[in-house]
Amino acid sequence: MMKGIVKKFPGVVANDHVDLFVEKGEIHAVVGENGAGKTTLMNQLYGLLKPDEGEIYIFGKKVSFSGPGDAIKHKIGMVHQHFMLVNNLTAFENVVLGMEPRKGIFFDRKRAREEVKKLSEEYGLFVDIDAKIEDMPVGMQQRVEIIKTLLRGAEILILDEPTAVLTPQETKELFEILRKLKQSGKTIIFISHKLNEVMEISDRITVMRQGKATGNLITSQTNPREIARLMVGRDVVLTVEKTSREPGEVILEVQDLWVKDNRGLDAVKGVSFAVREGEIVGIAGVAGNGQTELVEALTGLRRVEKGRVLFRKHEITGKNPKILRDFGIFHIPEDRLRRGLVTAYPAYFNVILGRHMMFPFSKNGFLDHKEIRKFAEELFERFDVRPRNVDLPAENFSGGNQQKLIVARELSFSPKLLIVAQPTRGLDVGAIEFIHRTLLSMRDSGVGILLVSMELDEIFSLSDRILVVYGGEIMGEVKPEETTMEEVGLMMTGHRLEEIRR
Repeated sequence: MMKGIVKKFPGVVANDHVDLFVEKGEIHAVVGENGAGKTTLMNQLYGLLKPDEGEIYIFGKKVSFSGPGDAIKHKIGMVHQHFMLVNNLTAFENVVLGMEPRKGIFFDRKRAREEVKKLSEEYGLFVDIDAKIEDMPVGMQQRVEIIKTLLRGAEILILDEPTAVLTPQETKELFEILRKLKQSGKTIIFISHKLNEVMEISDRITVMRQGKATGNLITSQTNPREIARLMVGRDVVLTVEKTSREPGEVILEVQDLWVKDNRGLDAVKGVSFAVREGEIVGIAGVAGNGQTELVEALTGLRRVEKGRVLFRKHEITGKNPKILRDFGIFHIPEDRLRRGLVTAYPAYFNVILGRHMMFPFSKNGFLDHKEIRKFAEELFERFDVRPRNVDLPAENFSGGNQQKLIVARELSFSPKLLIVAQPTRGLDVGAIEFIHRTLLSMRDSGVGILLVSMELDEIFSLSDRILVVYGGEIMGEVKPEETTMEEVGLMMTGHRLEEIRR
């Protein structure tokens, strides 16, 4: 139980007298918009932050944590959205790291392997314990994190956005694992913004908005619309209506494209497709099947080994990002920290990156900070970026609000072609609704959009055509109204469309 929790940062009240009551042996969801205070609250429960006011009780006993070590001693474990694993170590080495079993003064590898193997099998967390983390898919890495918390005796598991990087199949497997953990008596706190998943997996829900708890709900007695209203403070359209329209001329043409990954292996293998004006072409696939390399090649961030890329019949193969921007090609990257922001710079500067040398932001070779701030403040209001302080460094915003910064910048540039990778990753329902509406509005105004997303619901909702990739190749092209999630799912695992429909 957390009672009357207050946590303040300069200029922001992150938690405003929040109460959280979690019963033993339940799956309790904590939902809310970006910046609502969910992660701040959980970081206090895990000892990463200390409350300014309020009390924390674990199994009825009042506690005070000076760090995560204290939380672990009280049987609390946390699986962060960005995994805390060492890539070049094996799964079992990561699990026992910091509490290695010893044989004299030496690391007892045999005992460590046996302990991790036994624990993984006990809870159905089947992993190749001898595989290196860098060779594992994301879903398997997450299982390693869960095993790590269980080995440390966790009875309360905090999962922060656990499905954000998982495929539908991996999400289904994770939910089976969570149900087994619940049956064994574990208590799970599930932080998420995906309302369909919250409805499927949780027993009770705490809703947060602007640092306050606005609702405590029994899952079986509520619905996504009510939860969204408590999160956002208004009715939210959960599925944006897409009007039918006839697309225009081909704006992007990709011909027999080959691209290598960072290891020098072929990641994109002879891919060909086109995007027309006024249409959204969605690319579906399990993470790691060449989507990242394809987007980087199309946006001038990665070398093209073979093939051609044409924009309105003009050759743009291998052109740098600045030239592509001059053509009217803009990019929402999947890695917002590495590709989307200069995190140490203030937010107002980040929203004009790529146009910082253009009028009215630059005059006579000097930045016009007053004009830039005015532009940034307008975008903050329009895209609901929080907090509204444009002078804050980008690194001080939550992940979701960092994403809003990038989306606001790219959509404000009047693109002719928009290449979008994971546009709503980590965003709440209100922000997702806004971005979906905006993308459809741009499509209706004649903008060509290439959409890469791990969210199949998003792909089906927004796309006019869907390309499914596996192993760097296109398995098939379908229209959302003429296919099913199951059919697309089969293509995502390597079955070609013609094989499925035989």
